[in-house]
Amino acid sequence: MYEIKVIEEFSGAHNLRNYKGKCESLHGHNWKVEAVLYSGSVNGNGMVLDFKDFRDKLKAVLSPMDHKHLNDIAFFKKENPTSENIARYIHRNLAPAVGKKLKVSVWETGNSCASFKD
Repeated sequence: MYEIKVIEEFSGAHNLRNYKGKCESLHGHNWKVEAVLYSGSVNGNGMVLDFKDFRDKLKAVLSPMDHKHLNDIAFFKKENPTSENIARYIHRNLAPAVGKKLKVSVWETGNSCASFKD
């Protein structure tokens, strides 16, 4: 099985609903996002997907979230904007563009992350 990974970042604010603690208040993060594609084969060029193409597709998904209050995005009006749900949101929007098995990890801090994979 082949595996390729790209990493990007975005900055944004959120507040958690139905949460008793500091994260209930509006606050921000510089999220690091790791996207990993898995494939049993490579294309004629010997690649799962060109890194530049993969990175560009991830950037396109992250762009509407960058420097935004995530709670204002339609998906997060229904779903709490936790790192788990942010990973699922990115996965949901990136998967159709890459068409392969995908895992998305969202790092909220340097030592805390949540992942979603199919």
